[in-house]
Amino acid sequence: MRILHTSDWHLGKTLEGRSRLPEQEAFIAELCQIVRDEQVDLVLVAGDIFDTANPPAAAEQLFYEAVDRLAEGGGRGVVVIAGNHDNPERLCASGPLANRHGITLLGVPADSPVIGADMKFPESGTQLRESGTGEDTQSEANSKVSIVAGGPSWLELRVPGCDHNAVIIALPYPSEARLKELLVESLDEEALQQAYSARVGRIFAQLAANYRPDTVNLAMSHLFVLGGVESEGSERPINLGGACTVDPAMLPGEAQYIALGHLHRPQKVGGLPVPARYSGSALAYSFSEAGQAKSVVLVDALPGQPAAVREIILSCGYPLVKWQVKGGMEEALRWIEEGRDEQAWIDLELHLAQPLSNEENQRLRSLRPQILNIRPVLPGMDEELVREQRSHLSIAELFRRFFAKQTGGGEPDAELVKLFLELVNMEETMEEIEARSDSGVREENEVQGENEVHGENEIRKENEVRENPKGVLA
Repeated sequence: MRILHTSDWHLGKTLEGRSRLPEQEAFIAELCQIVRDEQVDLVLVAGDIFDTANPPAAAEQLFYEAVDRLAEGGGRGVVVIAGNHDNPERLCASGPLANRHGITLLGVPADSPVIGADMKFPESGTQLRESGTGEDTQSEANSKVSIVAGGPSWLELRVPGCDHNAVIIALPYPSEARLKELLVESLDEEALQQAYSARVGRIFAQLAANYRPDTVNLAMSHLFVLGGVESEGSERPINLGGACTVDPAMLPGEAQYIALGHLHRPQKVGGLPVPARYSGSALAYSFSEAGQAKSVVLVDALPGQPAAVREIILSCGYPLVKWQVKGGMEEALRWIEEGRDEQAWIDLELHLAQPLSNEENQRLRSLRPQILNIRPVLPGMDEELVREQRSHLSIAELFRRFFAKQTGGGEPDAELVKLFLELVNMEETMEEIEARSDSGVREENEVQGENEVHGENEIRKENEVRENPKGVLA
């Protein structure tokens, strides 16, 4: 059986306000071509299909088109799980229709696949259609992907053209909230870390009991394995600190391949007896990913044998590059004229003797629209002296200098400065009002703020507040 592993499509994501949809469409086209050329039997998509819980309609349409093309009318298996960016219910809303085309969508760990999709196969005693011979029915059954067994977060899949089935652990993003479990009553992060990793390990161990010697045994999930390399500013943190990381030893060692999602840099997971990988994101979504090659993973597996794994580098999408131009405007214009990185998104660090004028800023952006950021670097004074001098500047003057730095030498008009000062005064007034609020209101706000920061620890915090509110706030 040949499996393709991909993840972190982040459909609908923008870069500094620029749409990436055309590049994402190119990714889907390249992915479908790879699947056809490599004669893939099964596609695993390990979460973060969308960038937000409420994706734009164009992103959802692209997703539906993508899985339809990948499944090819039910001739190829497609299994999709939700990541931390995805709204599980929204992702799976089209499940009844997807099932009919060999596409399995799982949103939360409690989700189970629909066995037999919308039809029962001959071995279950029900005909696929009312008319036709038994041979026709058997032929139709064998030409379509079918789920022959399954339960919460696992399924056994029969794929056309394969002499063996695949048993897949398919664990969507397993946060405390989506597991609907309170792992520990303590707020101690180390205790939570240990409890969370152990709980995920127990889930994998229970699900791995469904593996058999005569099946290809696979696992997929969307989580952060301890030791994985992040891309700064690209992945949304699964949780604050390290509370939602999983020890590699908790992953199912009985699997022949483990397909992971969340980290955008393609990478292997070490310390395991079987291959486990993050396929990485479809495109580079942050300048911290500049220079990274994007890829998908191809896996060949037979029951009871080690899987053969290879990486396929993608060619779609604009690369993200950083320009460090030390020769001022003249050198920057020369690079543009030479056509350097013509098909790339650019972060420009421009060393100048004088502040960049608005005209120069606009000229650079009009000549190369893919320049997203321009960061002028001027001959600087000693940082401590600068800080000392700033302490004597008015708020208005500090704002003017900040505006000039951000815009490459621009000057804010009087109305903008006035608006900024009004906002500052409004904030100071609000702070004074809040300072006079009674302590009960302040305590309630602190508890609410703490819950918002820790998001998925709400259940634990509610219990502790109920039992000992003062102890929680201490």
